[in-house]
Amino acid sequence: MITLYGSAQSRSFKALWALEEAGIPYEYKQVNIGKTDENGTQTEQYKRLNIQGKVPTLVDDDFVLTESAAILNYIANTSENKTLIPHDNNILQAQYDQICYFVLSELEQPLWTFVKHMFVLPKELRIKRTEIKKITAWEFAKQLETLSHLLNNRQFAVNNHFTMADIMISFTLRWAKSIKFEIPEDLMRYSDRMYQRPACQRALKKA
Repeated sequence: MITLYGSAQSRSFKALWALEEAGIPYEYKQVNIGKTDENGTQTEQYKRLNIQGKVPTLVDDDFVLTESAAILNYIANTSENKTLIPHDNNILQAQYDQICYFVLSELEQPLWTFVKHMFVLPKELRIKRTEIKKITAWEFAKQLETLSHLLNNRQFAVNNHFTMADIMISFTLRWAKSIKFEIPEDLMRYSDRMYQRPACQRALKKA
């Protein structure tokens, strides 16, 4: 059975939500990010699973995955629900890959840069909050324009039905909202609609 290690509504929430969508039996273990106590991600035991001491970590028997996008794809391919990731259509698979890679490499990065300068980086390496917010908000706004173009007013990211790409996008938009980045109303409505899915609501209760 799959075991997922996660913490609250960090990136691990994407995997928790994906498992609920997939209908796969799993065990969810909450861990404390950055802590060295028994349940912390900086223990030797946990770092044998995830050398970075981060979340999420998915364990399926002897198989371990530690990158959220790869975890979502693994869950989708393990599920009996074959609509969670495009199959047997090269164009749809390419569109799915494109938007997922865009979320990871472009849309998410200004948010992560901002957060790192708030509390992750050593204090001597941090840029002042007002300065880093100005830079990252400008960059994020540019990526939102690209996201709108990629979504092209569709109800879902790919092929007019829900896929793991919708988890990646809507989670990232919700993350941006939580740190007070500006988001156009249509994109926020899209994210809110995804978060109303029953699987997401179940995951929120467990996170």
